[in-house]
Amino acid sequence: MIILFSCVLERTLVDMPEDEAAKYCEENKVQSPLPKIIKTGFAAINLIYFFTAGPDEVTCFLLVKCWQIRKQTKAPQAAGAIHSDFERGFICTEAVMKFDDLKELGSESAVKAAGKYPQEGKSYVVQDVDVIFFKFNVSGGGKK
Repeated sequence: MIILFSCVLERTLVDMPEDEAAKYCEENKVQSPLPKIIKTGFAAINLIYFFTAGPDEVTCFLLVKCWQIRKQTKAPQAAGAIHSDFERGFICTEAVMKFDDLKELGSESAVKAAGKYPQEGKSYVVQDVDVIFFKFNVSGGGKK
């Protein structure tokens, strides 16, 4: 697979505010190939990514983080990508939201109301762009 890439275009876009860059791309009928390069690269090396979210301890704003794992990774090992204690003390995923459901429905509460907020166990295989809330017990080593 060949993906065309223009350093001049990327330099132009990176120097612009996001709204101006979007307008520039629309007016010139171009788009950055970077998202495609990233997705293709991830697929080539058998990686996916998932998100976690929670309040930032300093600012109290919602903090969303992205984590990379290999395809076919189960939930406890995905939790371990964040911290080894999370894997060791894994209980379950408190919830798994599909990113597309969150985008379509607009909020975590709307996803819950639609019944698309399942709790999953140790055998759950994390899917690309899942939004996951892990439940763990660091001191107890997880449920037996």
